Amino acid sequence: MASQDDNNKAADRIKDSAQQIWLAGLGAFAKMQQEGSKAFEALVKDGAGMQKKTQQAAEETLAQAQQRMAGFASEFGTKAAGQWGKLENIFEERVARALDKLGAPSAADMAALQARVEALEAQLKKQAAAAPRKAAARKTAAPAARKTTLRRSKAD
Repeated sequence: MASQDDNNKAADRIKDSAQQIWLAGLGAFAKMQQEGSKAFEALVKDGAGMQKKTQQAAEETLAQAQQRMAGFASEFGTKAAGQWGKLENIFEERVARALDKLGAPSAADMAALQARVEALEAQLKKQAAAAPRKAAARKTAAPAARKTTLRRSKAD
């Protein structure tokens, strides 16, 4: 039978795991915010409310998980590795569902947005490179057009 210390250690590991997942999500959010896209600025506004709701849901999920883990303490020692993976998946799924309900973009959405921004930047670079060539072509074409006009007026 597991002791109270084992239960406390299990609870601490669950808290640490949940905290790491939460911090990873916040870190990803912060990184995307640094990219400077207007979409991320809108997310900042919604982020305060989302953080409160998600943190409350995470705390509730953690409390439920702690109660379950206390009941299964004797089996926990032999199945620790499998249970950790399962617990993390449950937590990740719940957080993902909560984020989806709040309208937060998925990793695939963010990747698609990143690709679209990169494509637009490449297009702008092409246009910027083409602009000086067109201006140079206009400058060389303009004197030739003037000469033609001048010659006609002399011929008249």
